[in-house]
Amino acid sequence: MGKRVAKRYAAERRFRLFGLAAVGLSLAFLAFLLITMLMKGIGGLSLEFLSNSDATEAANAGVWGALKGSLLTILVTMAIAFPIGVLSALYLEEFAPRNRWTDLIEVSINNLAAVPSIIFGLLGLAVFLNFMHLPRSAPLVGGLTLALMTMPVIVIAGRNAIKSVPPSIRDAALGVGASKMQVVFHHVLPLALPGILTGTIIGMARALGETAPLLMIGMRAFIATPPRGITDPSSVLPVQIFLWSDEVDRAFVEKTSAAIIVLLIFMLLMNGLAIYLRNKFERRW
Repeated sequence: MGKRVAKRYAAERRFRLFGLAAVGLSLAFLAFLLITMLMKGIGGLSLEFLSNSDATEAANAGVWGALKGSLLTILVTMAIAFPIGVLSALYLEEFAPRNRWTDLIEVSINNLAAVPSIIFGLLGLAVFLNFMHLPRSAPLVGGLTLALMTMPVIVIAGRNAIKSVPPSIRDAALGVGASKMQVVFHHVLPLALPGILTGTIIGMARALGETAPLLMIGMRAFIATPPRGITDPSSVLPVQIFLWSDEVDRAFVEKTSAAIIVLLIFMLLMNGLAIYLRNKFERRW
């Protein structure tokens, strides 16, 4: 008996060591990225860099236009993908009958979550630009395209979060006379919201760093004026970084590293806000 306990503790220690090593390796890569970008781009960070838009000369180039475009694009993505994704997850998990059609929908959603992002860019080009004739290079089209890409992730995460709500919550609410809609929206959804927000964080982080689908809808154009709304021509931070990295002028190397720092800070702020909201709504049972 004593040998069995000793083997179990030894296995647990090995597992902890492997876990710490994995975490340490991940943090080392992150620290290497941050240190490298800071060394190359800290000199390019200035008030003018943050307030200017793109320019042909590196000395006058800034990220404000791309930063505003990223913000507008992500707002459109969130406004479309989050409510539709959550309502779809609620319907599939709580209301939809179990038959071959719902099985087909579930398989389709799981497949869409694994589709390469360039395919969504082609879809956005065909539907939103060629068919619907929406304005090219606009945050509206970029947000719609990224919403299509993000929605499957939110639906899958939402369904898993809804499944994790104990059945006793539903039974207790139904037992005191609540309707099915009241049970779902007053009890199940608030308890599942932290898990749904976790999936939303993952989807939004992926969308914020995407370049390929936005290149397909024309958001790689030279835009010297910041967008005033979601229908104005615009660029986004990842595309701006891609364009500057391809410039012949070596002065853009510092601008590229500085833009990467701004993108990382922007992502950290967005994820921090989402994590705060998730922890605020989290409930334990």
